[in-house]
Amino acid sequence: MTHTRNTPASAAPEPVPARESSATVSLAASTSSDERGDPGEIDGPGESDESGGTDRPEGRSARAVDEEMTVRPLRDRRYVVETDGGTYVVALDAGTCTCPDHAIRGSRCKHLRRVAMEVTAGSVPAPDERVGACAVCGAETFVPFEAGGSHLCERHTFEPGAVVRDRETGKGLVVVDVTTERADAYRTDEGRAVAEYPTNADYGAHEPVVEAVYAESIRPGRSVADCDRYGFPASRLTRRGD
Repeated sequence: MTHTRNTPASAAPEPVPARESSATVSLAASTSSDERGDPGEIDGPGESDESGGTDRPEGRSARAVDEEMTVRPLRDRRYVVETDGGTYVVALDAGTCTCPDHAIRGSRCKHLRRVAMEVTAGSVPAPDERVGACAVCGAETFVPFEAGGSHLCERHTFEPGAVVRDRETGKGLVVVDVTTERADAYRTDEGRAVAEYPTNADYGAHEPVVEAVYAESIRPGRSVADCDRYGFPASRLTRRGD
């Protein structure tokens, strides 16, 4: 059977017989300015492009790695790429850039390549993500572009099925879900917000609620889905051993 929002651990149940937000990255140049040329110039004959050809050190791929560029995400899923030779706007999902190389030749220019590298490295959010802040520590984290509510960074989030400990009681629990609802908005079956319970007073009302079941309530013939589910402010739970 399905259990919805049960009272969030105001008392333990009775025992029953688990990137500055601009994401700036500048890579040191490994070639001279003469070899690299102006960052906005059109690559000449013999340099690598999407149709094939020799990937020489002065080609687009090498320039994307070697040249100093600053990549910043915009609020419309595009990116600003700042170079010594100019500032360009890249739409990674559409595969476009405002630089002359792309505008004239239609090439996958070094600016497009650099943005793709930064996304892969986790330095800037992907086009379907935006920069957010962890509700527990404030660290930068990437969240779905349209997502609202409260979020956690990798350090403070939990995976469903993880065994955790309640800081208030010391009891073990198994995580069922990490919601994006704030503790002052998530309401239990009693109609009270999780943040209103006295045992949650020392934890952030802005934190997302983590749903979990007490490990002691799980036994043969009774799965996690059959147990009462409780809501906790995220920082009230900690991984075993922390």
